Amino acid sequence: MREELQENIKRLVNFLNFARAFFVRKNPLKALAMSLISSLKDMLTIKQKLKMAKYRVNYHKHQLYKMESLIAENNEHTFLKGKNLNEMR
Repeated sequence: MREELQENIKRLVNFLNFARAFFVRKNPLKALAMSLISSLKDMLTIKQKLKMAKYRVNYHKHQLYKMESLIAENNEHTFLKGKNLNEMR
């Protein structure tokens, strides 16, 4: 019985050493803290990011509109050509 108790204590100490080494190596509390900080940072800057995304979308829409109008000016088979008909007379 005493040997069995000593064996169990050795196993427990061995497990605790493995657990301590894991916490030293991986440090889940530090990872959790870093994750919370990055999430908080993202939450605080979400309006600024949304503003930039809207600006980019509007800019690309404008560029697309410019390309479509340039293509329409040089294409005689498109329906948008009619708006420049009076200028050519």
